[in-house]
Amino acid sequence: MKHFQSLLVDRTDTSIPSPAVPTGARERIMRAAYELFAQRGIRDVGIAELISRAGVAKATFYGHFASKDDLVLAFLERCHQVWTVEQIISESRRRADNPTAQLLAIFDVLDGSFRRDDFEACSFISTMLEMGATHPLGKAAAGYLAQVRDFMRTLATEAGLEEPDRFARSCHILTKGSIISAVEGDKEAAIWAKRMAVSLIADHGGSAQLTPLWQGAT
Repeated sequence: MKHFQSLLVDRTDTSIPSPAVPTGARERIMRAAYELFAQRGIRDVGIAELISRAGVAKATFYGHFASKDDLVLAFLERCHQVWTVEQIISESRRRADNPTAQLLAIFDVLDGSFRRDDFEACSFISTMLEMGATHPLGKAAAGYLAQVRDFMRTLATEAGLEEPDRFARSCHILTKGSIISAVEGDKEAAIWAKRMAVSLIADHGGSAQLTPLWQGAT
């Protein structure tokens, strides 16, 4: 949890020196939201408890967020920036020099996350399961998940794979399934999913070599 909280720092606020965690009211509310939503879900947490955990006044809360749903939407957007954009997309691009290898690197990124002591379920999946696909929050979460699938389709197209959209849908199923398995306690879920991704690439006219999970310098 501490690792994720550090990622909640607003990278657009240049007045906050990185990697220090800001103590502004909005950030305290965001961190309180993560702590409580991760522990008990969204529906079970009320605004009064969020305000108490964040240590802010009621007027301060509403000065930043019009409602609890507004807070959840802001939280999901932050998760998208630090997880989808900075971790999945940027990190997989950085770890490999060609689109096929970058597709497999997505599972390396997931593996690193799954093996952390503070690993918790994907906020987008948790929100969808709790709120439902037709709820505005569930729709927002689904939209962010779809951007991962879009990234996979882009890589598949760059790699020259056949039917890149179908490939991306299948590969996305592998990533979501590995997350659920990791929540159940299978820390090697990403490794198994990566093996299946290699076969999936072959099924779509590509080729990939299964290499040991990427080990970066610390």
